[in-house]
Amino acid sequence: MKSTRQYTAIIERDEDSFVALCPDLDIATQGSTVEEARANLVEAIELFFEAASPDEFGTRLHDEVFITRVEVRVA
Repeated sequence: MKSTRQYTAIIERDEDSFVALCPDLDIATQGSTVEEARANLVEAIELFFEAASPDEFGTRLHDEVFITRVEVRVA
């Protein structure tokens, strides 16, 4: 029986494409639209779970990921 889990996804524009990152597992991919980048990230994560050994999963998984904004003075 398959289960579902949620992971963090960060998607940002990179010139004329979008980069999708899952910081929980250090997996990244891209797409020409936000939706394509997101779908590619889901596929990359699923492929990781199919191919990764338990040891690799244990070393790559970050249990706590914090996404925040910071205020910085610039000259």
